[in-house]
Parts: sequence; structure tokens; C-alpha cells
Amino acid sequence: MPRNKDQKRVIRARMKKTGESYTAARAVVVSRKSDPRYAAPRKEWAALTGVRDDVVKAKTGRTWAEWVAVLDRAGAHELSHRDIARHVSSAYDGVDSWWAQSVTVGYERIRGLRDVGQHRDGAYEANKSRTFPASAAALYSMFHDARRRKKWLPDGWKKLRGAVADKSMRADWHDGTRVTVYFTPKGPAKTTVTVQHAKLPSRADMEKSKAFWNERLGALGDVLRER
Repeated sequence: MPRNKDQKRVIRARMKKTGESYTAARAVVVSRKSDPRYAAPRKEWAALTGVRDDVVKAKTGRTWAEWVAVLDRAGAHELSHRDIARHVSSAYDGVDSWWAQSVTVGYERIRGLRDVGQHRDGAYEANKSRTFPASAAALYSMFHDARRRKKWLPDGWKKLRGAVADKSMRADWHDGTRVTVYFTPKGPAKTTVTVQHAKLPSRADMEKSKAFWNERLGALGDVLRER
């Protein structure tokens, strides 16, 4: 059942992106998933996965070509994301949970099971980070306090869903998407803010969100400098 749900979501995402009918989109998705010979050109693998071949070899003991080969033999192109990651973590020595996820995402991108920035449910996620000369507590308050937030982020924020003081928070966006913010101290008065905007319906929406958060984090920097 999870595999079928994954497939339907990817099909619908392709329909929205290409304008194809459900039948046409499904034919492409199914052909890719059922044919272990399908893969993006090898010269594109580093860009698709975001990890160079020498790095994945050093961290996991295998190159991308070796991972594709062993995961194809395991029938991974027919598994859900969770099952692939669980298989990588349990079946291959020396691969921790973080790298199991990285290998799984890389394999899915190489095999055409997901786009860059896309989850297996078909939705996209935009990520934007910026480092500020301020403490985590000060930056957390700029997001958490509605009055302060409106100085640099006047629109969009709908409802806070959960927060860990000075570390992270999750909020609903006005259009039903989800925003998660992480605050990572880099020194006594230096902190990196990372915004993850999830459940975006298309790659175009992902790119638009990246541009939006780049601009808004710039505005946050301006407000901090004025204090």
C-alpha cells in the first residue's frame, strides 16, 4: 500500500508539471520504476545527488555506480523511500542513518523516482539558510514574537504548530504548506537560521519559495542591523 501511494503521488506531481493525462504520466513513471536499466546519465549523478562520487565512497564504502548496482539487485526501485533507507541501514555495514537517507535519496534521483528538491509523495521542499551576527535566542524571538516578526515577515505566517526555545519551530503557512525553522549557534553571537518550506506542489513553487525566503532573510538582517 505505501508503494502504491508513493506512485500515485509521483504521477500526480508529474501531471501538474507536464500537463499530461494520468494515463500518460503513469506510463512514464511505471516504466521508470519497473525498468532497473533506467538511470539519469552518469555525468549528472553528482549534481542530482548533491554528493560527489569520492565523498559517498569515503563515507559509505561504495561509489554511486556500486550503490545503484546493489540496490537494483535488491529491487529497491520497487520499494518505498522508508523501505529503501531501512534496507541500506540494516544490510550494509558502516552506513549510519544519516548516510542511509542520503544514499536512498541519491538512488531515487538517479532512477527518476523523484526530482531534486522533491519528496516521494510528489511534493517539493525549499531550503534557505543564512548566518547572522546574533545569538540563537535573539533570532528565535524574531520568528516567535508576532510583533517582531511582522517587521520583516508581514505576510504568510498563519499558526505556530510547535517550538523548542532557541532551537526550532514549525508553523503553518497561509496556503496550507509547512515551514520549519532551525537555529544553529556558530559562536557566542553568531547563528545560522535554516528555513525548510515543505509540501510545495511544484518545482516552480519551490524556486519561488527559495527566492522569497532569500529576500525575507535579507530583510531580517536589515532589521537586526537597525536594533
